[in-house]
Amino acid sequence: MSIRISAEYVKELRNKTGAGMMDCKKALQANEGNMELAIEALRKKGLALADKKSSRIVTEGMIESYIHAGSRIGVLVEINCETDFVARRSEFQRLAKDVAMQIAACPSVQYISVDDIDNIFIDNETRIEAGKEDLIDKPQSIREKIVAGRVEKRLKEISLMNQPFIKNTNISVEELLKQHIALLGENIKIRRFEKFLLGEGLKKKQYNFVADIQNVMEQS
Repeated sequence: MSIRISAEYVKELRNKTGAGMMDCKKALQANEGNMELAIEALRKKGLALADKKSSRIVTEGMIESYIHAGSRIGVLVEINCETDFVARRSEFQRLAKDVAMQIAACPSVQYISVDDIDNIFIDNETRIEAGKEDLIDKPQSIREKIVAGRVEKRLKEISLMNQPFIKNTNISVEELLKQHIALLGENIKIRRFEKFLLGEGLKKKQYNFVADIQNVMEQS
């Protein structure tokens, strides 16, 4: 016999996971009301459903913007889904806003996923790590493992999908995306983004007050 789960408890789980009410109720009943186990069960279910939908073509979606820090940082991000119906859903639009905010909060992020990083960058990072002094006296096999681990860590640092979600650091951006795929029933992909930093790339003018004063004196 299944245990009785209150509507408030089901709603609490839904707020934490974004899953449907019936899925939340079933997960709580299956795990005897244990919230953490129910969250884990829903997460696994969401990841499985997301993997099944990952090959579907996505041509709809939206371009979201986010401006932060007194208009000094701006982000544009394109997120795609399968239908215009899902693109208009508040959950999808909130996801787009959260992803844009995430990008603004992660200064080291340069790529969407590790798979997008070009081999030239990877080879250069490998060469840098392999040449570090703390590895010189280590055996070749150990050195290769350490280098591989450091390079993998570096690649994840600059990949958006590997970042802890700023509103819930227990999940990654990739898991956040998969949760919404399970919630909305469509494949969702972050296609591209651009970050703008005020004054980036510009040579700021340096004022020489002494020279300015001398010029004024010469002209007077």
